[in-house]
Amino acid sequence: MFSRSFRLFRFLLLCLCISPVAFISCGRSEAIVVITPHPLNPDILYVVTTDYIYKTRDGGQTWENLSRGMSHSRVISMAIDPRYPATVYAGTKGDAIFKSYDGGQRWVSQRTGLDDVTFTSVVNQFVVDPAENNHLFVATTMGMFESQNGGATWQKRMDGMKEVLMVVTVAVDPTRPAFMYAGTSGGVYKSVNRGARWEKVNNGLVLPDVLKSSRALGVTAMQVDPNSPDTVYAGTLNGIYKTTDAAQSWKRIAESLPDQMISAMLLDRSAANVLYAASRQGIYKSEDGGTTWRALNKGLTSLNVRSLAQSWLDPSVWYVGTNGSGLYRSEDRGETWVPMPPVKPAG
Repeated sequence: MFSRSFRLFRFLLLCLCISPVAFISCGRSEAIVVITPHPLNPDILYVVTTDYIYKTRDGGQTWENLSRGMSHSRVISMAIDPRYPATVYAGTKGDAIFKSYDGGQRWVSQRTGLDDVTFTSVVNQFVVDPAENNHLFVATTMGMFESQNGGATWQKRMDGMKEVLMVVTVAVDPTRPAFMYAGTSGGVYKSVNRGARWEKVNNGLVLPDVLKSSRALGVTAMQVDPNSPDTVYAGTLNGIYKTTDAAQSWKRIAESLPDQMISAMLLDRSAANVLYAASRQGIYKSEDGGTTWRALNKGLTSLNVRSLAQSWLDPSVWYVGTNGSGLYRSEDRGETWVPMPPVKPAG
């Protein structure tokens, strides 16, 4: 039996027509839900709006609609195979997973094991194993699933997650891949054996009187610090939390941020202790592991930020997607933002 707060959390995330990690309003077609940079070509970028998947091959000057051949279900998550980047995965809001072998020109459904006769999985996030590109995990509204054959079949990995159903986000320790953290509708769970078994690790994340229930705050984003892997950050519907002891205990940080509903959160891959957080009040950056923060909103005409991404090739290049004013690019780590051409088909 799930708690009332779980049902409210699920209602909030699913009925807004958006990804749980980007959960603000969905009334404008220009909202940028997902940003996925290409790992090898700086001119190629995939973005997802509230309507379609788009791809640019010229740094955003022109865009191509890639949604032909897919179902009507809205895409809310994407991943690129780091070894064979022509292989792209798209997770939907209600029709599981589609896979493309040619950069999004054609799509095939890959839902075996992801649904039953009652529910179809809403796919919130992908994780592709960097050591084995056919090994994937997905966080869905029906739990955590694993595939060892490139998404052809999926197996549920929820042993130990007795109190929750919805998994919103997952983070893998890059130095110890067996260590995984799942952000759910009821707090955080940890696995030390690649998802075979999970343990609830909510000490400090929720109040003691609800620690043993599923009435925890919803986690929307998680990041493991590669320079200090016992340090993990959790962005939630009610602020940011940090652990320095591999989730034995959590401490709330960033209480000075003007909006505590965190829509996106990323660690800078090239700079230790640098953390970016986004919400309906813009983008904020911490250079001391979350102790102090400053706004990075110069050039943005809308502060309602939906998505955030860092280039794989140039760590100074960042992208921001908003709800009201499209897509932006920064070449100075977010100090200034420049609007990119509208995300729509050319012509």
